[in-house]
Amino acid sequence: MHELSIVTHVAKTLDELAKENNLTKIGSVTLEIGEVSGIITDYFVDCWNYFKRNNPLLVDAELKLEEIQAITFCEDCKQEYETVKYGRICPYCKSEHTYLLIGNECMIKEIEAE
Repeated sequence: MHELSIVTHVAKTLDELAKENNLTKIGSVTLEIGEVSGIITDYFVDCWNYFKRNNPLLVDAELKLEEIQAITFCEDCKQEYETVKYGRICPYCKSEHTYLLIGNECMIKEIEAE
């Protein structure tokens, strides 16, 4: 379960941002999570709720998750397509010369703080 290590990293980043900006409390955190990031959102939320209980900065912070759709690019026909729906093989030209453009990231999008 790598969700706990990601939550720990996010919390560390938030602690650093709070120090840099003289923040005393975070009300909410919005994260963008890629559709194929491998993060199981239910586990992630459970880890967040567990972790924030012992962090005064985050104790009342709401976690908001936004999913980023996975998009793959075909190098042969130059088309983009839905990764989850079609996989690695391009639905347009059947090429295997493809790569993921977006959809495996986990990023802090927005922080509401005091």
